Amino acid sequence: MDAGTATQSPQCTKDALFVSGDGSYHTYRIPALLVSAQGTLLAFAEGRKHGRGDAGEIDLILRRSLDGGRTWGPTKVLISEPGMTCGNPCPVVERESGAIILPFCKNLAEGDERQICEGNAPRTVWVTHSVDDGQSWAEPHEITASVKRPDWTWYATGPGHGIQLPSGRLVVPCDHIVGIYFDRERDPIHSHLIYSDDRGATWQLGATVEPKTDESAIAQLEDGSLYLNCRNGAGGKRRGVARSFDQGESFAEFFWDDVLIEPVCQASVETLTGGQLLFANPASTQRENMTVRLSPDGGRTWTASRTLHPGPAAYSDLAVLPDGDICCLYEAGELHRRETLTLARFNLAWLCEDSGT
Repeated sequence: MDAGTATQSPQCTKDALFVSGDGSYHTYRIPALLVSAQGTLLAFAEGRKHGRGDAGEIDLILRRSLDGGRTWGPTKVLISEPGMTCGNPCPVVERESGAIILPFCKNLAEGDERQICEGNAPRTVWVTHSVDDGQSWAEPHEITASVKRPDWTWYATGPGHGIQLPSGRLVVPCDHIVGIYFDRERDPIHSHLIYSDDRGATWQLGATVEPKTDESAIAQLEDGSLYLNCRNGAGGKRRGVARSFDQGESFAEFFWDDVLIEPVCQASVETLTGGQLLFANPASTQRENMTVRLSPDGGRTWTASRTLHPGPAAYSDLAVLPDGDICCLYEAGELHRRETLTLARFNLAWLCEDSGT
């Protein structure tokens, strides 16, 4: 554990940040969490207007906190287009300028994933950005031609957050389906990376993971390598892990992590200042039991874990605040997993309390 952790009192607080049915939206889903260069905590999500499903009219929305998640400003609509699905937020901070870069995806509200995979509906990739700590956002511009190959059908940025490397490179985790049979069930699905070396002005394709990987989350480890944790696109019950030693241009290592049980669901990762790796997902073969784990050795072993929510739960994202506290924004509920997006704020002492770490 980090120096000073032993003197902390274990603490964990929770706040239902988005409640389905409140405001203008039927359901809130797909959390993404980011700490800005100024220390502001930003919580992104999809506001689904008419139902819980992945298709239909969906907006990208945001709430901001200036005090580490203790209080929050109102919900702001970032992207909203009639007849469109706008989703899969995957923000990243550019440290030198302080800009917040937000890649996301669009498709027709009536052109769902099945139609996209059949080649009968488009799926496009876009970027917007903010230079005032998330208060206002630039007009989005399309980057599909730079990051999506012509034979790819489905495409998704994140969801979750991207990272910036010491070199300045911005790296965002994504996934895609290759159109061979134009059948969602038979076509290969892969996790992959995109990156920018000019502060988010232009983007290009990075490395692709082997087939049967899906939604992914990225962190940089203490040795400088990139750790990509992938959903099992084959329907297996364990997570896939890929490692890159060249800033995301290739992957030199891949394995299935038998410890990281999953119900086939998105997950999140983040690194602490001391180099430890955090991981959060529904630790179950069902979408339930939202759990945070800690690894001291870059995901080779997991030495501590705590349950945030034992009931229905699904997607999540992690962030570390300037004071060292950890935040996790996750989908959860009592009867079903899409009731709320709840923000948990906790310290390392709480996470390690029952483990002896």
